[in-house]
Amino acid sequence: MTDIPFARPFIGEEEEQAVLRVLRSGWLTTGEEALAFEKEFARFLAEDTAPLPCCLAVNSATSGLHLALEALGIGPGSLVLLPSYTFTSTAEVVRYLGAESVFVDIAPNSGNMDPSALEYTLSRLESGKAVPGFRGAASRPKAVIPVHFGGLPCDMASIMHIARKRGLGVVEDSAHAFPARCPFPAPDTGAVQRWAGTIGDAGVFSFYATKTITTGEGGMLVTFDTKIAERAACMRSHGIDRPVWNRYADTKASWYYEVTAPGYKYNLPDLLAAVGRAQLSRASFLLSRRREIARRYDRAFGGVPGLVIPPTSPGDARHLYPLRIAGGAEPAPGAGTESRRDAFIRRLKENGVGASVHFIPLHIMPYYKNRYTLSAGDFPETYKRYRETVSLPIWPGMTAEETERVIAVVLENAEKTGIH
Repeated sequence: MTDIPFARPFIGEEEEQAVLRVLRSGWLTTGEEALAFEKEFARFLAEDTAPLPCCLAVNSATSGLHLALEALGIGPGSLVLLPSYTFTSTAEVVRYLGAESVFVDIAPNSGNMDPSALEYTLSRLESGKAVPGFRGAASRPKAVIPVHFGGLPCDMASIMHIARKRGLGVVEDSAHAFPARCPFPAPDTGAVQRWAGTIGDAGVFSFYATKTITTGEGGMLVTFDTKIAERAACMRSHGIDRPVWNRYADTKASWYYEVTAPGYKYNLPDLLAAVGRAQLSRASFLLSRRREIARRYDRAFGGVPGLVIPPTSPGDARHLYPLRIAGGAEPAPGAGTESRRDAFIRRLKENGVGASVHFIPLHIMPYYKNRYTLSAGDFPETYKRYRETVSLPIWPGMTAEETERVIAVVLENAEKTGIH
């Protein structure tokens, strides 16, 4: 039986030719391809907005988050609020800067930050009451990082309202959210559709190998704030005061530069940017394929007792398909201490279907658990969702036969695992 992996990049002749173009150009690192990728990405997001956003290509979304927070002035004494239900990079960049994370629970039946939990946590901090992760009176809230989980946009209208009335910066973790749209109230016009990642002070997209478009490794920082853009551009390249990527290739380029800050090396090489340009050119097609597979899953699992399909919206990027197993934390019949969810994943893999779990909450990871004296029950919705959820394969190259195979294996093993 042919295995169906959890994820596989959609790579074709366009990407192959793009790489060959760079290899034959004589210039492999950051250069014209990366600059073109930034401009094309900006034009994609500016489809219905003016002016164009500033887009900075980086070597990972982690780098982009680090640059965005640094540009906002996050540092020692700062508190940054974010969900525990995310990958470690969202929180680790806070620690890079000497700041502290304050975790916030997700909304019921959603993988996204709960605005009411955000409001509650901020209110307690303001009144001097204890919350997990609060490190003392010298610390104060400075920023919020909403994470668009699985491609489903957060309630950005509520989050922005809560953040803005307190003067907090907002950096959207949009690693899962290209190209996703979400409703957002505009002055005098009511609700309109805005690209996720363009609503806060900055947004950061990921082009990791499993993402909706990929460069293998890479990311993009997007902002309309020129000060954030200028600072991030400088810090992205060792804190050097001007672009110097062409100083070895252009005989007219000056060799002189100045280091104005202790920056980082976060640039995206042309080899990867060229792949990104090819992927970007068919982003709409890749999105349509994910949505088609997700709709087929929805139809197959929507009426099955014990299976809960993921929430969605018209602008969802469908990066993940996180299927919930009702009672997934309970012991599976005849499996000893193995839970129903874990037995379900094991059976999928035994039948040649790859699966994963998104996410293992940060508040139960040893580093954060010990640093902030946290327990699993501190964020009940997050912990419940973690123990009940399995992510199924959903990638653009999946054939109809592969999709039907996944469905058949899920339905067969749901019954065997005692989920019905």
